[in-house]
Amino acid sequence: MRIGFHGNVVDEPQIRAGLIGCGSHSFRNVCPTFQFAPVELVATCDLVEEKARAFAVQFGAASFYADHRRMLEAEDLDAVFIITGYSEEGRPLYPALATDCLEAGCHVWMEKPPAASCAEIEGLQRAAEAAGRSCMVGFKKMFLPANEKAKELMSDEQFGTAHLLTLQYPQHVPLKEEFQAYLESREPVPSVMSFLDHLCHPVSLLIYLAGMPQTLYYERSAAGGGLATFGFESGAIASLALTRGASTNAGMERTVIVSDCGRHVVVDNNVRVTLHRSPPVGYGDTPSFYAGTTASASAAWEPEFSLGQLYNKGLFLLGYYGEVNEFARAVIEGRPPTKGTLKDAWNITRIFEAFAEGPRRPIELQ
Repeated sequence: MRIGFHGNVVDEPQIRAGLIGCGSHSFRNVCPTFQFAPVELVATCDLVEEKARAFAVQFGAASFYADHRRMLEAEDLDAVFIITGYSEEGRPLYPALATDCLEAGCHVWMEKPPAASCAEIEGLQRAAEAAGRSCMVGFKKMFLPANEKAKELMSDEQFGTAHLLTLQYPQHVPLKEEFQAYLESREPVPSVMSFLDHLCHPVSLLIYLAGMPQTLYYERSAAGGGLATFGFESGAIASLALTRGASTNAGMERTVIVSDCGRHVVVDNNVRVTLHRSPPVGYGDTPSFYAGTTASASAAWEPEFSLGQLYNKGLFLLGYYGEVNEFARAVIEGRPPTKGTLKDAWNITRIFEAFAEGPRRPIELQ
């Protein structure tokens, strides 16, 4: 029994979940989605027991712990949500924590970045397969309603074939020497940790829209910006502008998907989606631009912010609800998640490792 979207009591199954990591991201963006998704938070865990207790009280969990192993032993959990940070060496803590949860018989949802290497992802794949459990990563760009709409539009047969994609994301590209210090000397290099943390966003979106690319070539500006080009087996190409130094006030992100038959889709700042079509306007023979029907004109979608709708809320606009809901329903239905899989995680981490090979050289990704 839980409360539905309309404030009514609905009779549907829920997953019994534990939480590892009681920080600001958990508080602001993940735990609040549990009231909308079929998730019953049973227990919380944090190295600081006082925080675990406060989270349990705030979000309705019956128990709290300072040791995740004790939680796994004491509680009858279907799944565990893991939202933690980095080790002293600057490595994501997820691989070890997720493995413990999988071996305890729990499905796992974890935040990004899932790991610092493809080898660690492969270890998680083996652990998940041995346990017969799913492991999902919260790549929220795959679950943004705006991006899902763009995917729907580009998949329509009338759109044609997408052959060119451009993505824009504000991110600094580390130097090759910084990558080497992080990956080979295992130093906690802040610039590389930031790149690992944030590259997940545009690259997960690229993979969601177009699949895994075959090749990468990139240039790095003197100020740390970057321009990457990806090649696909289909013959499509994609560019990723890493716009370090751009304003972070608004207009930070933009995605353009171009077809081969006079149409393209634009997603502005994760909110506004526009489908552009070519109306039947001739050259030099039409006195008015306003030709054609509504079926041949451009169309735009964006939320309004006057009504108290779910689609206005950041939890929904930014994909947090979508990823948590997909994970919970996959567990309930006994199926693997459709997005944010460990295969997606491996592909995204492979592209991170490819950037470490340095600019101005063709890099094979598969």
